[in-house]
Amino acid sequence: MTYVAKKCGVCFQPPSIILIYKDDGKDKTRQRIMPVRNFSKFSDCSMAAEQLKNNPRHKVYLEGVSLHQLQKLYSLLKGHLGGESLAESLEKFRQEETIDPEEDMNKLDDKELAKRKSIMDELFEKNRKKKDDPDFIYDIEVEFPQDEQLESCGWDAESGEEI
Repeated sequence: MTYVAKKCGVCFQPPSIILIYKDDGKDKTRQRIMPVRNFSKFSDCSMAAEQLKNNPRHKVYLEGVSLHQLQKLYSLLKGHLGGESLAESLEKFRQEETIDPEEDMNKLDDKELAKRKSIMDELFEKNRKKKDDPDFIYDIEVEFPQDEQLESCGWDAESGEEI
């Protein structure tokens, strides 16, 4: 049997993930409520999402739901358990998923750096032009305006003499 996920959401009381899916065999729309157990405001959202997606009871139903969406639902639930409103939780999640160009990535720990890199990879893949795209141009030549006189770099001249 194949199931096609239509909508996925979160219920705060009792804490659960709700999936609305379509059963292709019977052509019916159904609702599946997956209770969230052993989850607190201190839990890891990504680990909880992976556990739910790999759970044998729910795995077949959640094939059409991305891990990112499940992480977002768990993040909303975590914010609710921490006393935040839905708007505050959504804003916090949006801030975590955007990259600040002024942020110094050298000061981040390995986990946060890996998260930022995965966000940048997703953004790159979304904006990337592929050969199959209708507006793809093979060889683009761009001239950049030079308003100022180019400065010579002292380190470049010194390194050439040593070699």
